[in-house]
Amino acid sequence: MATSGLWGRLRHTGPRTAKLIGATALSTCVGTFLLMGMLGVRINASPSLPLGLYVETSDQSGLVEFCPAEPFGSFAAARGYRSKGNCPDGASPLMKPVIARAGDLVETSSRGIAVNGVLVRNTAPKRLDTFGRAMTPWPFGTYRVAPGKVWVASTYNARSFDSRYFGPVAVSSVRAHLRPLLIEP
Repeated sequence: MATSGLWGRLRHTGPRTAKLIGATALSTCVGTFLLMGMLGVRINASPSLPLGLYVETSDQSGLVEFCPAEPFGSFAAARGYRSKGNCPDGASPLMKPVIARAGDLVETSSRGIAVNGVLVRNTAPKRLDTFGRAMTPWPFGTYRVAPGKVWVASTYNARSFDSRYFGPVAVSSVRAHLRPLLIEP
C-alpha cells in the first residue's frame, strides 16, 4: 500500500531535512510558549481551576499566581501536586482564587473554610490525598486575616491543595493577578 500526501513525503525525507523539520517545530512551540509568557498568558492544566488560558490583569479581586511558602512548597512539589517550574523550590507556582483578604474573618473546620460566616463550597479538608497519603489541615479555628495576607481556595475542585492545608499566603509572594481568558465550559 502506497502512502501519499504529507505523511508519505515525511516518511521519505532525508535525515537532514527531518532534523530541520523537528528543529523548526520545536522552535515554534518554544517561541509560542515564551511569547505567551511575555504577554502575561498562563496555561492551566491543574484540576484546581478550569482547564484553559488565563491572563494577567490589574484587577486584584480574582485569581492569584504565587509560590507557596516553605515547608508547604517543597511538600507539594515532593508529592507531585506541582510540576517543575520557576519558583525558588524548583516547582511551578500555584494559581488559586482569593477567598479572603485583610480584615476578613476566616473560620477553618472539618466542614471547610468559612469567610465572614459563609462556608466556601468544596473547601472541606481531606484526610487523605488521591494516592491515600495523609493530609494535615491548617489548625481549625477562627482567624482575622492580617494586613499583607490573603487566603486562597479552589471552589472548583474539592481536592485542591490550598489554604485549607497551608493557611494564609503573604501578598508579597503573589507574582500575578489573573483572570480567565479562554477556559473549558
